[in-house]
Amino acid sequence: MRLGINLGYWGAGMDADNLAVAREADRLGYDVCWAAEAYGSDAPTVLSWVAAQTERIDVGSAIMQIPARQPAMTAMTAATLDSLSGGRFRLGLGVSGPQVSEGWYGVKFDKPLARTREYVEIVRKAMTRERLSYDGEHWTLPLPGGPGKPIKLTVHPEREHIPLYIAAIGPKNLEQTGEIADGALLIFPAAEHLEATALTHIRAGREKAGLTMEGFDVCPTVPLAVGPDVTGLADMFRPYTALYVGGMGSRKQNFYNQLAQRMGYEKEAAEIQDKYLGGDKAGAAAAVPHQLIDSTTLLGPVERIADGMKAYAEAGVTTLTLAPAGFTRDERLASLRAGVEALELAGLA
Repeated sequence: MRLGINLGYWGAGMDADNLAVAREADRLGYDVCWAAEAYGSDAPTVLSWVAAQTERIDVGSAIMQIPARQPAMTAMTAATLDSLSGGRFRLGLGVSGPQVSEGWYGVKFDKPLARTREYVEIVRKAMTRERLSYDGEHWTLPLPGGPGKPIKLTVHPEREHIPLYIAAIGPKNLEQTGEIADGALLIFPAAEHLEATALTHIRAGREKAGLTMEGFDVCPTVPLAVGPDVTGLADMFRPYTALYVGGMGSRKQNFYNQLAQRMGYEKEAAEIQDKYLGGDKAGAAAAVPHQLIDSTTLLGPVERIADGMKAYAEAGVTTLTLAPAGFTRDERLASLRAGVEALELAGLA
């Protein structure tokens, strides 16, 4: 099992620390460094900055938002980043959610599965450097009846095939991801529930495409916090978990709330959402069960973290992306080093 890191969103006041984290991860042999975007910093700019100041580690978008860019623009960006980084770019895509898609980008959040499939097909076709034409429900290239003509990408990517990941949570999205992508970006993964909540659907998609799980990258992001007080460390993540389970999306369309329900927390997920949407964020955080946090993070002494890593590897994770916690740069760097120590202790290095 390989290790990655997730820098999250740039511009949150820890930018210099994030660069130090990326450099240390590069030095320690981490496999990939991911950066996110929502409605603040964009992922490609951050990744180009990180790639320019690292040597070996891959850089990946987790995610580039589908409603933010036309697919041909994404192909251009991917080809450019892969070229500038010397073949170290991984393209992670996702549809975002209805509030961001419609509120920020002005793009209707409808038929997300069909839009994602067409988007991936266009990106991959553009990356082949063939003349680009496409006739779909959501995109038609070139536009009919106008001056447009099929043209091809002028940039030569470092590699013929840039790894493409999709952020997926729901069963249908996971199945399609297995069918059309090279990897899945997962969030709130519990090792004991991974087969039922994710892998069974991904595997079905692979089988539909005539493929096996061989070479498919199962890549969850897991917060990491090192220390003796497991309960205290878990409490650090209560606001984070409450935000996603309670407030990320609307009452009817909260994919993280639905995931918590599929893991057996139906009553708790409803309470967290009721309190969060009612303005009681502290109450929502208090309502998050300790076990939900503990099962979706790596907390405690290095030996306990090693046991958690073993559980993820046995569940089918191939790249475990860590989000190292800490109030200072030194604490986050220490968490990175503890991650490598735990991987070695688990016999997974």
